[in-house]
Amino acid sequence: MMGSCPIIVGMTHLVISGGKVVTQDGVLDPGWLEVENGTITALGSGSPEQSGAAVTDVAGAWIVPGFVDIHCHGGGGEAFTDTDPLRVGTAVEAHRRYGTTTMLASLVSRPVPELVNQVAALAEMVQEGLLAGIHLEGPFLSAARCGAHDPAILCPPEPQSIRKLLAAGQGAVSMVTIAPELEGAVYAVSSLVDSGVIAAIGHTDATEASVLPAIDAGATVATHLFNGMRPLHHREPGPIGVLLDDPRITVELIVDLVHVHPTVVRLAARHAGPGRTVLITDAIAAAGVGDGVYDVGGLEVTVNDGVPRIAGGGSLAGSTLTMDAAFRNLVHNCGLTIREAVTATATRPAAVLGLAEETGALSVGLAADLVVLDSDLRPTAVLARGEWVKG
Repeated sequence: MMGSCPIIVGMTHLVISGGKVVTQDGVLDPGWLEVENGTITALGSGSPEQSGAAVTDVAGAWIVPGFVDIHCHGGGGEAFTDTDPLRVGTAVEAHRRYGTTTMLASLVSRPVPELVNQVAALAEMVQEGLLAGIHLEGPFLSAARCGAHDPAILCPPEPQSIRKLLAAGQGAVSMVTIAPELEGAVYAVSSLVDSGVIAAIGHTDATEASVLPAIDAGATVATHLFNGMRPLHHREPGPIGVLLDDPRITVELIVDLVHVHPTVVRLAARHAGPGRTVLITDAIAAAGVGDGVYDVGGLEVTVNDGVPRIAGGGSLAGSTLTMDAAFRNLVHNCGLTIREAVTATATRPAAVLGLAEETGALSVGLAADLVVLDSDLRPTAVLARGEWVKG
């Protein structure tokens, strides 16, 4: 949560100086950047140029790009399935306070007609810029690996269902997760890609032989690698081995230290490399709120010690993670560098969404989305589109 970085509220022209500015080319230490009308207009090392802008000195703190979360179901006590604009805004703001400046709204499995209504409502918030897009995590998933998705709702990806969902979104649907072994899955992947939608592979019990055709058809993302998948075996790689090894696939990782062991996170991130690794939260409404009982897609979920599970001690049901914690965990617990963490939390996910020319890096001409982190990598201030986020 944001701390005590001194900021000047309401400025459209400002300079942030005295920090360790993490760029794609390296770290400017000390470094500065200038922001005007929501855009980064200049940056450099040493002392800032005299421009007449108000100056905020961050006193040696890290300055990193705003986080980009491509898989999030809610936060602040609200879920994106409740499409009321005020409640959606509450969820977005809850994550923004922790540094997420760009995010998709992920929807859990529901009957297709219900999803169509949810997509249509959220599409308006995508058009307004509150959300970067919509991610459908279901219902085209394997019942054997459904996790916190109601198995009674799951279904194959019929062409008519895909058409209805995309039509409801009017371009707002950014990504759809599909289990590649389902009937019609490969055709669905191809159709999604032809429509400009990211096809992701997840919640799957597929063998290697079933995964490869979906990748060949254009699937490019692995939905929370390791979770909701047939396990990796040395004689049967299954989906995990294929998705991790194929250079065409970007792998999502939930780095809350619960979903995936730090050693396995490090192994996956090292093999996939910065160009194919994306950290996500997979957060539910409980993120930023606390323990309790929550509804996730019609299923009762109990959160104890920050870990959500289906009531009765069942499967993990998303997380209560925020992107700043994922960033810290990757560095402190998994042994990756701050620059690698920046790539996995901002630069690569922005590229996956086709937003690399808009956000995801500290570079002249890009949106002024950034997070100021203290020495323990905790946010002390967040700038979103050139405006300081209230803590």
